[in-house]
Amino acid sequence: MYQRQFSGGGKRRRRGAGRLSLPAAALLLAVAAFTLSFTMDPASGAAPGPAQQSLPAHSLGSLPDLGGEEPPVPSQAPDQEDWRLTLVNPWHSLPEDYEPPVLTELSGGHAVDKRCYPDLQEMMDDCRAAGNSPLICSSYRSQEKQESLYQNKVDRLRAQGYSPEKAKAEAAKSVALPGTSEHQLGLAVDIVDVNNQNLDKSQENTAVQKWLMEHSWEYGFILRYPGDKSETTGIIYEPWHYRYVGKEAAGEIHEQGICLEEYLEALDT
Repeated sequence: MYQRQFSGGGKRRRRGAGRLSLPAAALLLAVAAFTLSFTMDPASGAAPGPAQQSLPAHSLGSLPDLGGEEPPVPSQAPDQEDWRLTLVNPWHSLPEDYEPPVLTELSGGHAVDKRCYPDLQEMMDDCRAAGNSPLICSSYRSQEKQESLYQNKVDRLRAQGYSPEKAKAEAAKSVALPGTSEHQLGLAVDIVDVNNQNLDKSQENTAVQKWLMEHSWEYGFILRYPGDKSETTGIIYEPWHYRYVGKEAAGEIHEQGICLEEYLEALDT
């Protein structure tokens, strides 16, 4: 902060140097009276104070008249670019710029995207606390792993007499083509009951699956391939495959009884 410096020195003014002549003084009094007549409030006869002075319109900004109400909060639909909502199915392969996620390793040689790990661990812990015995039998898969699984399925079908084309088409119904598997996202896990580790329809009757189908959405997971949605998902019924989409989306999907494809389509409308 700067301070003005005052000094008591300097030349003294000559006596009478600042005095006005009588005609000049009369003129100043007349001008002052004329000006005062315009600045007085005609109703009260008082000069307006700061609260009575009007400001130019531009100084108030462009504030809308809300009638005393709070300003509206814009609604925001879930962001489809959200990593949790990445769509991968037979018609939507992994994005061209896709990079494998940072993984958290699990027991049994499994791994998942580290961002969904806390919710997965909580779900597994609570499932066990309810007296169940869940077991993760499949999780993140690399491109090479998915290629190997798919080719093995094709080879088994070929051994059963399928033509090369028919074998590939049939294999894709249960083992996703490399690049179109959710397991490559690190957001999908196959969970079975330790007392029944068969990947077939019998899983839906196990205690583990009954608990997961009722509660998985609370942790951000959904049963990804319901039995009545195969035409939409492109994958057969898998009552063991759970996909992480986040708690908000999982709650809405569960409540509406829809699949991920239908949920994302609704966001576009």
